[in-house]
Amino acid sequence: MAAKRKAARRRVNPLSLAFLDVMFCGFGAVILIFLILDHASTISPDETNPDLTAEINLLEEEILEGELGLVQIRNILSNVSFEVVDAEGMARQIQEQIDTFLQELAALENSSVATVESVEQLRADIRSLEEELLRLQASALEQEGNSVRQFIGDGNRQYLSGLFLGGQRILILVDSSASMLDSTLVNIIRTRNMSPQAKSNAPKWQRVVKTVDWISTQLPITSQYQIWRFSTDYSSAIAGSEDAWLEVADRDQLNVAIENIRQLVPDEGTNMEQLFRAVANMNPLPDNIFLITDGLPTIDNGGSRKTVVTPAERMDLFEDAVELLPEGVPINIVLMPLEGDPSAAAVYWQLAQYSQGSFLTPSKDWP
Repeated sequence: MAAKRKAARRRVNPLSLAFLDVMFCGFGAVILIFLILDHASTISPDETNPDLTAEINLLEEEILEGELGLVQIRNILSNVSFEVVDAEGMARQIQEQIDTFLQELAALENSSVATVESVEQLRADIRSLEEELLRLQASALEQEGNSVRQFIGDGNRQYLSGLFLGGQRILILVDSSASMLDSTLVNIIRTRNMSPQAKSNAPKWQRVVKTVDWISTQLPITSQYQIWRFSTDYSSAIAGSEDAWLEVADRDQLNVAIENIRQLVPDEGTNMEQLFRAVANMNPLPDNIFLITDGLPTIDNGGSRKTVVTPAERMDLFEDAVELLPEGVPINIVLMPLEGDPSAAAVYWQLAQYSQGSFLTPSKDWP
């Protein structure tokens, strides 16, 4: 009997394994898996792909060279800016000297005691100073590039935007109707009842002014231009020059034109039929047109005014006006936002495509 009990104790029962033995086996398996995975993660993809490593190194070298080149360009630009400022300062000093000499020359010519030698010497000095002034002005223009004016925008954007900025006779048409006060109808009505100063400072109108200012900085210095504002009628930014082409090289006059646009107060409706007829009658015709607007016209050439103009009626007014435009002239559209005129974007895009121009709907920080 005792022998049977001893034999029974010697039998191995699988269920009699200790709990700790099972746990240690599990932990051992986990540690083994962890070691395998950790060893695999230390293998760098660069070590397994030498071509990729070489390409990464080449790109890093190109980035470094580009950064060095950017620093050099910035230094060159800074030096050029200083040279332009020095040239402009010297030009002002020479102009002041010329004015002084001209006054002395007038005094000598009116004086009976002045000698011929002194008058001729003074004239020679004036001619020399005028030649030096022309040289400095030409040097400043070369340093500044082809643009006669400069514009620095607030947005971090590429401003070329696909617009065709060339041409010999460039016409800029600026919509100054009441809708240019805001992009929503409620705010348009509210702003329209404010003071002229508040209207002129409306954010949407200020974007229009900055757009005109930016376009003026892109005009080729050898070209001519004209800026018309339009609402129920049209007029030039330089009063009385509607039938004349102005010179871009005349920087002072161009600055006056931009300042006059800045002083405008948007008001009234939009008559494009009268405007486009006037464009067709220009002699010579423009070879590039910029149209800055926000929607379709609301008034016909007869001056009829309705309290409410339906979208279909506005479309008819636009089609009648477009038929008057001269053929073969690119029309670049800058369309500002406006609530309640969904057809405007489509028809202006078609006009830009048909005339071989460009269509742009700018963001809020452009230009």
